[in-house]
Amino acid sequence: MNKTVAEARDLVFKMAMPLRDIQGVEKVLCPPFPALVAVSALLAGTDIGLGAQNMHWESKGAFTGEVSPGMLAEFCKYVIIGHSERRAYFYETDESVNKKVRAAQAADLTPIVCVGETLEQYESNKTAEVVKHQIHSGLIGTDAAHASRLVIAYEPVWAIGTGRASSVENAEGVVHNLIRPALAELFGADAAGAIRVLYGGSVTGANAAEYFASPEIDGALVGGASLKVDDFVAITKAAAHG
Repeated sequence: MNKTVAEARDLVFKMAMPLRDIQGVEKVLCPPFPALVAVSALLAGTDIGLGAQNMHWESKGAFTGEVSPGMLAEFCKYVIIGHSERRAYFYETDESVNKKVRAAQAADLTPIVCVGETLEQYESNKTAEVVKHQIHSGLIGTDAAHASRLVIAYEPVWAIGTGRASSVENAEGVVHNLIRPALAELFGADAAGAIRVLYGGSVTGANAAEYFASPEIDGALVGGASLKVDDFVAITKAAAHG
């Protein structure tokens, strides 16, 4: 929950030109709902994608304060689903994540589905149990034909906004040993291999290259660093060279 419309427009205006000069990597910005239209106009004609931070699974109805997939599809190609802050503060569940993924696919949106364990779960050695359950319950029954367009973001909750990033070894181990096999159980090995898996959690311009050097990590879901032009551009450059 950062940036007014004017502030978001200013940030994206400063970001757009250096981002356009970075080739060979997919770039997506996900501003708050009120800024989507303004940012969409700034990104028109560029190779920078636009995504939303959340959505409801219903297409219309008496759901005051919610935003439908169709409303987003007018401007967006992507939508973040199941972010840890949505799970922690707004009672997002694996079941609601599943409904949202199905609805996003039906609206031709690309879901960026977040999974990850809390500090308590991490220290109790429950990472495997938690991540496998989130993948299975969040994606079971979704459209297998669109599986290759799914994006999964592994975001260990204990690393978000704390400055305490997961080690590359831990992140790539979770992707290789937990996330890919769980995706293969649902969609088959070929589709699982085509699904992009990102790392999110205190990614900065200083540490991004370490993550992108791993063949298991396809990109990053960037939080606080995305609010700083130089940091986000540096992360994007690292992705292009990773």
